[in-house]
Amino acid sequence: MFVATAVLSVLLALAFAGASVPKLSGKDAMAAQLHNLGVSAGFMRVIGALEALGAAGLIVGLWIGALGVAAATCLALLMAGAVATHIKARDTAKNTAGSLVLLVLSAVTAALALAAL
Repeated sequence: MFVATAVLSVLLALAFAGASVPKLSGKDAMAAQLHNLGVSAGFMRVIGALEALGAAGLIVGLWIGALGVAAATCLALLMAGAVATHIKARDTAKNTAGSLVLLVLSAVTAALALAAL
């Protein structure tokens, strides 16, 4: 079970670290995309910071199991908020799918990490 948790944790950490960069750096394209969803530029940076911290938590969680559970759970909650934001803004299913996939993978990782404690 640890191997599955480790693989998912590393993959999710890479995905969330990559997703955090344009938000933290304030890329215009990301700001415009999130503006269309009703997310302010300031909150965009908060989301990016949470994604980066979650990614770090997933990696450290490979050695400190409880932190991995907490990081994966918080990332799942963050993605639940992202999915809700897409739905509220009546965004397309295609644009919502990425957040939904990350939500499911984060929840599965949290469950596996919890079971491995």
